[in-house]
Amino acid sequence: MDAFSRHLMTRKFKKVVHEYSFKDTILYSLGVGVGFDPRDSSQLKFVYEDGLRPMPSMAVVLAHPGFWAKDPDTGIDWVKLLHVGQEFELHESLPEAGKVYSVTRVVDVLDKGANKGAIIITERVVKDFETDSKICTVRTTSFARGNGGFSEGGRVGSKIKSVIPDRECDIESELCTFPNSALIYRLSGDLNPLHASPEVAKSAGFDGPILHGLCTFGVSCHAVLRAVLNYDDKAVKKMGASFTSPVYPGDTVVTKIWEVSYGYSFQCYSKESGAKIIDNGFVVVREGEI
Repeated sequence: MDAFSRHLMTRKFKKVVHEYSFKDTILYSLGVGVGFDPRDSSQLKFVYEDGLRPMPSMAVVLAHPGFWAKDPDTGIDWVKLLHVGQEFELHESLPEAGKVYSVTRVVDVLDKGANKGAIIITERVVKDFETDSKICTVRTTSFARGNGGFSEGGRVGSKIKSVIPDRECDIESELCTFPNSALIYRLSGDLNPLHASPEVAKSAGFDGPILHGLCTFGVSCHAVLRAVLNYDDKAVKKMGASFTSPVYPGDTVVTKIWEVSYGYSFQCYSKESGAKIIDNGFVVVREGEI
């Protein structure tokens, strides 16, 4: 193993303790656009404290380690780092409020070659602070554009196998985001000014603040719950996707959904630009739930 990979994969991360209330759970759901029709009781359960249920995708914000790649000891060119994939698995239903903790670790580093960057995959297991029981496992894939060529011959990972069937989708779902979606979602933990400051966004080459990738991920989770699961959050066991293009607050997210053996696969597009914004999306459902 090369020195860069060894350094990251043996790096010690601090334990992150996260205590959250029902208000945080509601705020997350509002941030991904749930509750746009307050008369719809199926949506209301995610944004109202009476019988409150967390969105399954809220797993991605629990006990988050923050932007650790910016720490000087990592050796990562963080300015060129892109968040390209996300996955979570629920070991039990998310609590609507509670105290949890996690410790992050780097599970793999793939060198794509000089001037081609590297893939860094991290994992964190979120556990109940009092009982130590596992609640969920969260995996994040990042593309370090400035860190390739550190291993002899490179360690190029195999191309991601598409989970999208070669046929027309079974159902489409359209969900609007809102001009203030990024401003709401950032309050769930990601305060990157790219999603709030027009000046910062323009300096990064965007026309204005863009939506968080994980916010779009949450919108896609909402789309699947709404279109094929009748808002049954307990049916979701595992979910993942790759991020392919940015989304602007106010864009309409069109989610194309296919029924497959393990549950559903999906892609998302921006209705306004036509760009594919999420690819290789999948939702694994619990046995007997579909």
